[in-house]
Amino acid sequence: MKKTKRIISFTMAVLFFALPALASQPKYVFYFIGDGLGASQRQFSEFFVREKNHNPAQQLLMNRFEVAGLNTTYAADTLITDSAAAGTALASGVKTNKGVIGKDPSGKDVKTLIEAAEDRGIATGIITTTRLTHATPAAFASHNISRNNENEIAEDFLTSNVDFFAGGGIRHFIPKGMVEKNADAVGKTIKSKRKDDKNLVKGFEKKGYKTFIGMKGARDFNTTEFSGLDKVFAAFTYTHMPYEIERTSIYKEVPSLSRMTRAAIDVLSKDPEGFFLMVEGGRIDHAAHANDPTGVIHDTIAFDRALEEAYDFYQKHREETLIVVVGDHETGGMGLGMDSMGYKLDMSCLMDTKVSVEDTLAYGKGQYKGDKEAYLAFLRENFGLSDLNETEKSGLAKAMASADAGETAGYYKVNPAALTAAHILSNRANINWTTTIHTATMIPMSATGKGAERFSGYKDNTQIAQAMAGLLDFNL
Repeated sequence: MKKTKRIISFTMAVLFFALPALASQPKYVFYFIGDGLGASQRQFSEFFVREKNHNPAQQLLMNRFEVAGLNTTYAADTLITDSAAAGTALASGVKTNKGVIGKDPSGKDVKTLIEAAEDRGIATGIITTTRLTHATPAAFASHNISRNNENEIAEDFLTSNVDFFAGGGIRHFIPKGMVEKNADAVGKTIKSKRKDDKNLVKGFEKKGYKTFIGMKGARDFNTTEFSGLDKVFAAFTYTHMPYEIERTSIYKEVPSLSRMTRAAIDVLSKDPEGFFLMVEGGRIDHAAHANDPTGVIHDTIAFDRALEEAYDFYQKHREETLIVVVGDHETGGMGLGMDSMGYKLDMSCLMDTKVSVEDTLAYGKGQYKGDKEAYLAFLRENFGLSDLNETEKSGLAKAMASADAGETAGYYKVNPAALTAAHILSNRANINWTTTIHTATMIPMSATGKGAERFSGYKDNTQIAQAMAGLLDFNL
């Protein structure tokens, strides 16, 4: 009898101390990751919004959260990380080598926050503006020695039990030989990158997912009532989704990051156990790789608008919701200010840009292909580069001659005329880029909601995931 009483007393004590801890846990978690989103990218985008809206006090939502901090980003084998190692650190709290997804440096699988949430019966979602199988989203629901094994990563997604997927990169989910001309959401041909006959889209459908594929899927997505769905797989584009600057002006039927976030909330919030949702603004990084100032700005603003959807939900569930905003690394070495223009930034010169550097000037319809006058006319009409001064004309002439000779520029070997145009526009605004790759610069973090105070201060990126796991009582 005494033994029974001791057991009852012990159980009651455990419950007494555990209940307050459980009560302090958020039920709904939003994990926003801006790929390449450093302090300069955040601040410069805010300056642009102020200039555009003639409101010198306006702030991005991410810059208004009451909890803030700084995060280091280095990988296990290099001080300048890539998105695979950084994504793994943010997803699992473990340092790994550059290029590795969801594994430690020895090759052992590490548990992710998404997987821990699923172990607890919590609904999960992954959203990105890149290919779904790209490094950051992959790090949350896959384990692979190389980020380049995107076909294998796609198979991991099928068995991951994540409830909501939305992004680009349909090419890794369809069987070899499959071709549909002009069928993706930006009018490109859908074709497979797989080497086998596996149709993963059909696999998702067999598991009860409502699928949204290509242009038809994009149109249906924009008119669907998601509160009636339990599982969603959406892949709108052959590769990455379009840059926001072109999505809003050219590809208007492509769902925005905020629309995808709203849909995910409608699906996941029905789960009585709550949800864990990772949202990536992936093309901020790509724009910075191309040293594209307006590409960075518009995708950062789109990321902030998606954050507004989460914040609206938080306003209705203030005692149950946590929002954390981080970056995986800085890209481009973006500096705000150069000697040439002194103590000022000129945002006005960025207002007339209509296209991206990478998708249009480097590889799209605005690419320089030998016709100098046509290229200069395109820049005047679409990239805001009118009234070129002699230095700018000379720089473009040299770049076009370099392109004519078959030369490339930057780490990723882009068309030199495109990169030069990006630098001219940047110089006019008084922006300087030190590189076309990543840097080791610390990343700003901001948070609000239940348990947000745990994320403040100076932390390594692994400590963000560890703090989240501790708050949620997850076993990583």
